[in-house]
Amino acid sequence: MDGNGRWAKQKGYVRAIGHENGAESVREAVESCAELGIANLTLYAFSTENWNRPKLEVQLLMKLLVKSLKKEIKTLQDNNIKLQAIGNLEDLPKTAKKELLEVIDKTKNNNKMTLTLALSYGSREEIISVIKALSDKVKNNIISVESIDESIINGHLYTHNLPDVDLLIRTSGEQRISNFLLWQIAYAELYFTNILWPDFKREHLYDALINYQNRERRFGKTSEQLSK
Repeated sequence: MDGNGRWAKQKGYVRAIGHENGAESVREAVESCAELGIANLTLYAFSTENWNRPKLEVQLLMKLLVKSLKKEIKTLQDNNIKLQAIGNLEDLPKTAKKELLEVIDKTKNNNKMTLTLALSYGSREEIISVIKALSDKVKNNIISVESIDESIINGHLYTHNLPDVDLLIRTSGEQRISNFLLWQIAYAELYFTNILWPDFKREHLYDALINYQNRERRFGKTSEQLSK
């Protein structure tokens, strides 16, 4: 969800206004996906690298997270959406973590859609944690090196309860992954748009989904194999 700061700068606002308007786009995206019957939506809300931003901006983002969670709990319940979070949640401020865990608990029995927030998340850090966990299990003879395969690795990822990514959307014209779900997007379709996140509305999500539907996903096979 990229472009909040640039959106604000273009309009002569402080960056905080961009983040606040970006939160409105989050609501529209979540509600749209729920209406369409999309089972899983993951939002890259705050990366491990984002901690390097100016301290005041980080504090504002954490306050906005708490405010948004309190405000959107009704939307999640009304749409039967389960909230979960991935990343190093221990790095979050106590208030933000407390509010997050409360909303996760309140929505744990919802089953129409799973909304995953990637917070203090970095894919390289995630992969390192998997390697450490598997190394420890091998060392203690819980598993053997020979038994390690994709399913074992998937089971140790933050996203162990989620399927691989089908479609990755990045806004604002940037065409890079930025340390997001590197293992999970191995065969994802990538969609880049110049639209800044605060301007990314329902119709733009539809455009991305239609583009995705018109692609041929071969997973290493040929078109002829798929047509049989």
